[in-house]
Amino acid sequence: MQSGLRFAISTSVWCLVSGTLIRVLHRIDLRGHEGPLDVVLPRPDLDSQVPISAVREIISEVRQGGDTSIRELTLKFDQVDVATPKVPAIEMENAWKSLDPDLATALQLAHSRVLHFHDQEAGKAHEVTQDEIKVTSVPQPVERAGLYVPGGLAVYPSTVLMTALPAKAAGVEELLLCTPPSPSGEIDQVVLAAAYLCGVDEVYKIGGVQAVAVMAYGSETIRPVDVIAGPGNIWVATAKQEVAGTVGIAAAFAGPSEIVVVGDRSCPSTSAAIDLILQAEHGPGGRAWLVAWDDGYAQEVEKAIEVILESSPRRAETLETLTEDGYLCLVDTPKQAIEVVNEIAPEHLQLMCEGSKELVRDVRNAGAVFLGEWGPASIGDYLAGPSHVLPTAGTARFSGALTVDDFQKRMHIVEVSKSGFDAVADAVGLLAQAEGLWAHAASVTERERWVEEGLQP
Repeated sequence: MQSGLRFAISTSVWCLVSGTLIRVLHRIDLRGHEGPLDVVLPRPDLDSQVPISAVREIISEVRQGGDTSIRELTLKFDQVDVATPKVPAIEMENAWKSLDPDLATALQLAHSRVLHFHDQEAGKAHEVTQDEIKVTSVPQPVERAGLYVPGGLAVYPSTVLMTALPAKAAGVEELLLCTPPSPSGEIDQVVLAAAYLCGVDEVYKIGGVQAVAVMAYGSETIRPVDVIAGPGNIWVATAKQEVAGTVGIAAAFAGPSEIVVVGDRSCPSTSAAIDLILQAEHGPGGRAWLVAWDDGYAQEVEKAIEVILESSPRRAETLETLTEDGYLCLVDTPKQAIEVVNEIAPEHLQLMCEGSKELVRDVRNAGAVFLGEWGPASIGDYLAGPSHVLPTAGTARFSGALTVDDFQKRMHIVEVSKSGFDAVADAVGLLAQAEGLWAHAASVTERERWVEEGLQP
């Protein structure tokens, strides 16, 4: 800790006394602190969490061994032997037809809202004409996209919608989905039902690094894709970074879930508490922050977390996240709270305080922002409209949510008339000469003369 910095980080995290949880969150006191925040706020140390060499080794195994290596890796990491990873299309259809009617209705509602949002957000072709030079900008979808849907601690049909529907709105022709198999070697029926609802073409019982590798490089039976999208644990996120360039990687580092709640007494402490818990229950690797300027209110939130956790069937996973990477940050003012937010650059930000509509104007770095006590991030996770695939680990500083744009690339069609050519030829020639590019210059300065007079020896 640098001398002269007026802050404190509690080293006492939690303990159990007669079954009662005392102090869940690490406390960081920035009241009275002046100076840069980057030296006082903890950051995830991604390099120490995953051995990149191990990720690269798995990718290499898939590239060299294809389907055989994928089967061996699935047995190694998922403890199940999957001889045929591709799910027959009829199984997806049957999963949808057998789905509980109320759940099917909920999925359809989410499907409608998410698709509508991305249809509205999709870029359109447009033309710009200057000096009779017409440029048409055309959004061209990739042909084949790979979607990664996590498994393990929970089941994520919502991620099927949040990855497949932006791709559909973009016009992608083929969708491939990979998700880890269960211990029985199957995929949960609701995930298959969601894949059917979204028009996913191929589903494979493959997870982890090996799924990213086969989507990027292909195998004897699986064709590679053009773009990979979807969240995952630190191993999956690192694998996507490793294959970037061979294949497009949609959005940024979509790793373990994160949330920052900025709260005051205008929001019930129970609401702030459950909204911290709802992201933390994804399990270890995520981060949860409560930022407040009222210590008494912050303590009420901590007490509410303790009580609510006792009712959670996912208490162990949630508690591990909160005790490892849960923080209570005390600040002097709402303005300082937003400065902390911009330094953290969280995946999810909830402004559960007075003046949230004004405060959000100063937020620069966040994947998604939710305003007020009635906007839990869970609404965004399922059906607000935007994708819940968001940047994590501070990458919201330079990237945002998964969108239609991640599945398209802009193609420009340039049409030049003779008068348009005449209008810019001199400028093009001068610029080319300034760069020392003779052929570039000759393409405009000599073009007409060579057409009329031919090439002279």
